[in-house]
Amino acid sequence: MVEIAKPMDDIGAEISWEQPTAYQQWAESLGIPVHRGYYIPDARTVELGWWPERECNAAILDLVGLENVSDVRVVEIPPGKTLPPYKFAMDDIAYVLDGRGLTTISGSDGRVRHTFEWQKHSMFMLPRNCTHQLSNAQGTQPARLLLSSYVPLAMSAQGDPSFFFNNPHSGDALLDAAEISADARAVVQSFEEGGPAAGTFWYGNFFPNMRTWDNLAAFTSRGAGGHVVWVRFPRSPMVAHMSVFPSRTYKKGHRHGPGFVIVIPAGEGYSIMWPEGGEKVIVPWSEGAVFVPPNRWFHQHFNLGEAPARYLALHPPSFLAGFSEKIDDMARDQIEYPNEEPWIRQKFEEELRKRGLTSKMPDEAYRNKSYQWGYQNLAS
Repeated sequence: MVEIAKPMDDIGAEISWEQPTAYQQWAESLGIPVHRGYYIPDARTVELGWWPERECNAAILDLVGLENVSDVRVVEIPPGKTLPPYKFAMDDIAYVLDGRGLTTISGSDGRVRHTFEWQKHSMFMLPRNCTHQLSNAQGTQPARLLLSSYVPLAMSAQGDPSFFFNNPHSGDALLDAAEISADARAVVQSFEEGGPAAGTFWYGNFFPNMRTWDNLAAFTSRGAGGHVVWVRFPRSPMVAHMSVFPSRTYKKGHRHGPGFVIVIPAGEGYSIMWPEGGEKVIVPWSEGAVFVPPNRWFHQHFNLGEAPARYLALHPPSFLAGFSEKIDDMARDQIEYPNEEPWIRQKFEEELRKRGLTSKMPDEAYRNKSYQWGYQNLAS
């Protein structure tokens, strides 16, 4: 005989499909601003609030497309100050929105293992379970960093936020690896191994300036004559890529899983995001903008400027099936120019006209799915 349990009056209020996750509860408990919506126009100026534990101003960017997979935090280091030591159980990817400073990473014995300087537009990883400190090298103005990890996914499964901070588990094995302090190096991946980075990716812990990074490869699958750099971090499931595409062009629409944090190092334009058959959301962007395409929403990036535009994408963990940038079904997950809605091209040309500019998209690209783009150097 099967006995069906009846709900208990004293816990009935807690049984709900709509309960906030452990991560959401933790974020609200900090008392700092939590910004929601589809995008942040400029993370360099977004409102922050005092975070006593970290002794700095900070904010959570809980954008729609994160979907409890990835997170985005903005922290601001006061002029000339060093933040308290911090130990976090997740790999944290940092992108410098503004300022100059230092990062010191220490082992469980308190001994400093690695120190490096960073500047505006630098990107680096803070290894999991290692103690780190962030210092502002400027005495007259604050420094701002954007940080992203997959702690919402892990915290929502584990349930106890305290597990992720100052956990006694040691990350010393990561610090003993020579690659944690080595310069980024190019690694060739065979096309038989698959993935969007088949060819060459860059492997390292520190990338000095994503705005000027010029070790780029042709991004032939996404159109517009654009280029890309694929990034992997030492002993980490976190990956990233940066796309650079020409003035007055736009990329093919495509879709993938949630949790891809996009920040703009340079350029002016907009992106369109939409669920299949649904309403379109337009995200205007320039330097410092942040947005996250929601799960399985098509999205497309448009450069309205007179110089190449760059967008940096911080990926969710690479092992999550369906969350990759890889296009497994080109017919369903990428829209070729001849197949896109006419409105897409019309809006782009209208936006350019407002600026006294004209499109550089060749007419043939709208007729021929196999149109061969030129791939001149876009690093400037």
